[in-house]
Amino acid sequence: MAANQFLSGEFAPTRAEYTVFDLPVTGTLPEQLTGRYLRNGPNPVADVDPDTYNWFTGDGMVHGIALEAGTARWYRSRWVDSEATSAALADRGIHRTPPDGAGRSFLRGPGANTNVIGFGGRTLALVEAGLGCAELGTELDTLDVCDFDGTVRDGFTAHPIEDSATGELHAISYHFGLGDKVRYTVIGTDGRARRTVDITVGGSPMMHAFSLTESSVIIYDLPVVFDARQATDTVPGPFRPLARRALSAAVGRLPLPHALIGRRPPGGAGALPYRWDRSYPARVGVLPRDGSDADVRWIEVEPCYVYHPLNAFDHGGEVVIDLVVHQRTFDQDLHGPTEGHPGLERWTLDPAAGTCRRTPRWDREVEFPRGDERVTGRAHRTGWAVVTEGDRFFSGNIVRIGDDGAAATRSFGPGTAAGEFVFVPRSDTAPEGDGFVMGLVTDLAQDRSRLAVLDAQTLEDVAAVHLPQRVPPGFHGNWLPGETG
Repeated sequence: MAANQFLSGEFAPTRAEYTVFDLPVTGTLPEQLTGRYLRNGPNPVADVDPDTYNWFTGDGMVHGIALEAGTARWYRSRWVDSEATSAALADRGIHRTPPDGAGRSFLRGPGANTNVIGFGGRTLALVEAGLGCAELGTELDTLDVCDFDGTVRDGFTAHPIEDSATGELHAISYHFGLGDKVRYTVIGTDGRARRTVDITVGGSPMMHAFSLTESSVIIYDLPVVFDARQATDTVPGPFRPLARRALSAAVGRLPLPHALIGRRPPGGAGALPYRWDRSYPARVGVLPRDGSDADVRWIEVEPCYVYHPLNAFDHGGEVVIDLVVHQRTFDQDLHGPTEGHPGLERWTLDPAAGTCRRTPRWDREVEFPRGDERVTGRAHRTGWAVVTEGDRFFSGNIVRIGDDGAAATRSFGPGTAAGEFVFVPRSDTAPEGDGFVMGLVTDLAQDRSRLAVLDAQTLEDVAAVHLPQRVPPGFHGNWLPGETG
């Protein structure tokens, strides 16, 4: 049996949902922090095969802490409902009741496990690969599939970007059934898709994220692609060669029938059907916001992979991007993104010349960069990221990096794991970077997590909300101001 770090230690799944009120707080929570901190991540409902399990495929569980008037009102953890999670919970005698007794559509595949955002008064649990996203209630129960009032039928993305100037939500979505296309979608302030553009790429890549400037959409067409061999490993032996040939002939070339779009690719439980492909040309596309497929300017780059950009902006005729770059991913280790030695870089794209200039921003490995989202798409001065150390994907350290490249770090001490931290401005009119950052920190010896609230500039403690359990490391969270339920 292969060792799988994403099922043990701090990654070990929790087996219950929690509802706890009046949480203990150390320090003083700022009075202006009224709302919910939410964080999504994989947490398998049932036992999975450690040989095939990939961290990206676990059932989604959203954790939430409600803050109000200097108090921590509640902590909740809820699995995102889906066909898979509901069946697994039913096997344990836990039966979901639809809200208000009404029927609803179920997500196909595992529950949305990657991100959770607020948009248009809704709370949305998001996942990539063209799978369905979910709308959650204030108290984190799953209400229904999110299809933006029927205008997005083929799945969405885990990494949309809200334009702070217009209030619209932009997305690039991918799915193995779209042929050699990915889809750019703009959701209007009315919660409905107002623009959709299919963009031709080199095959069927895993396109985890994208970037947005005031003028352009930045598309990362990089060499992690659909792998028919992995996708068919559990097909019965006599049929496996035929299944592989059929998928290899179609995926990345021809669109599959519409009924398959939005469904999880075939494969073993917990397996991810995408893998590093050294032969796939690596490139970045620059699409004018109002342009078509024919308007994309493609720029070749050295083979690498990008999960998480920090921000991008226009500078003269160029595009400047701060982003975390992995040298490779899912090459030999198919359990999680452990091979890339991720570093923060600045890419300067010149679409006219077709060039990309790469400049390192810091000399240590980092991931999960976040910024002040009030300046998304415009020139920024600062950002925050998680420091990774060797085989510790989540060390107990975070970093603030300024526009001059200088870094301020914060260590939570030995035996801790710190996840992504999100920025919250001190007020709507506060200067960029003036406010707080918050995220989950786990004490491994005590097997407990806390929500740490820090001064965004100094990274010193402001307050901590102590949770009744350890929260396994996950992906993305956000601060949703306002209603706390």
